[in-house]
Amino acid sequence: MALPKSNETTKSYLIPFILITVLFFLWGFAHNLNPILIPHLKKACQLTDLQSAFIDSAFFVGYFVMAIPAGLVMNKYGYKSGIILGLLIFAGGAFLFYPAAGTRTYGLFLFALFIIASGLTFLETAANPYVTVLGDEHTATQRLNLSQSFNGLAASLAPLAGKFFILTDTTISEEQLKTMSSSEIDALLTHEAQSVQIPYIVIGLVVLSVAAILWKTNLPEIKESSDENSATEKGSIFKQTNLMLGVLAQFFYVGAQVCVSSFFIRFLGKTAGIGEKEAAGYLAFALLCFMLGRFLGTFLMKYIAPNRLLAVYSIFNIGLLAVAIMIGGFTSIYALIGVEFFMSIMFPTIFSLSIQSLGSQTKLGSSLVIMSIVGGAIFPVIMGRISDISSIQTAYIVPLACFVVVLFFAMKTKSSKGAITNAGH
Repeated sequence: MALPKSNETTKSYLIPFILITVLFFLWGFAHNLNPILIPHLKKACQLTDLQSAFIDSAFFVGYFVMAIPAGLVMNKYGYKSGIILGLLIFAGGAFLFYPAAGTRTYGLFLFALFIIASGLTFLETAANPYVTVLGDEHTATQRLNLSQSFNGLAASLAPLAGKFFILTDTTISEEQLKTMSSSEIDALLTHEAQSVQIPYIVIGLVVLSVAAILWKTNLPEIKESSDENSATEKGSIFKQTNLMLGVLAQFFYVGAQVCVSSFFIRFLGKTAGIGEKEAAGYLAFALLCFMLGRFLGTFLMKYIAPNRLLAVYSIFNIGLLAVAIMIGGFTSIYALIGVEFFMSIMFPTIFSLSIQSLGSQTKLGSSLVIMSIVGGAIFPVIMGRISDISSIQTAYIVPLACFVVVLFFAMKTKSSKGAITNAGH
């Protein structure tokens, strides 16, 4: 997949690289509104922790269902067509929030999230490998981490947007509901739900605008080379041990990431008595640390092999989650913020290491790794159930176990020569 290294080639890929990096920002923003939606819809729709976890399930099931179709579309029609289709689907899901909030129908909220995630699947299936081929193969991992850094920027901004435009900080207790009539309860809860309408309409319009710009822009259609020495040219892609381990690691990593972030606000409320809006501020800071961690990781990968850095970060997260589970209070909060920092490089690094040397089957390999994002649909439900029967603090043992699997992948995989010397993601 190496490209010519002339200045002319570099310049021709600069604008496409910038536009594709915008996509990383968009899906990062959409992803990280979910931790805001979970406590908000839990209140507006009167849900248990287990029921609220289905917000993540509906979202990440979309990745599992659409990953292979997205890869097939990309193979037949190219990256650009797949990206534009993904943006249109994304916008459609955002617009569905308006009727969902107007009727306070939880099932329709879940369907809207599924549609949004279906669109994001196209974007991620295209954008991740597209960035890796927009330049020298030796710096592919570094480019992907750079683009993913803007995903981290969006992650830190989304909770702030949710804090000011979605969360109301209104407390609705069981005692309060008992003193109200059914019509008063319905009016109060519907008012809470409707706070998501305008933000998601704005998101839909922004996404449509980006789709229009990309449609008018000439994006180079890059074909992955068929390397006769590539392992996938010699047999089934499912026999590629490194890819299969990468799919497994990504499954557990995404599950861990979603668990840590989605229950963050709930965790702060239960362990430190912090209100939703204030907790959203803490979450924004934690996700800012996530972004800073990715920038630092991109720099460190110039000197440290990506698989080795992934192993070190996994060990830190296992230790920090143990602290969060056993100690509680503000110490646990700081530990979770640290977990966000050390999660920063994991998704792009696992992705890049998984699809290295796949040759002409890079798009198919990318689809398989994207499918593994369904871990974000499964582990939060397990965590929500543990929280309901025990405590939210105890439930954080779920992401701790997930990071053990990531550590195993980091110890088993190897970085390509270029990734070790030049890159990070």
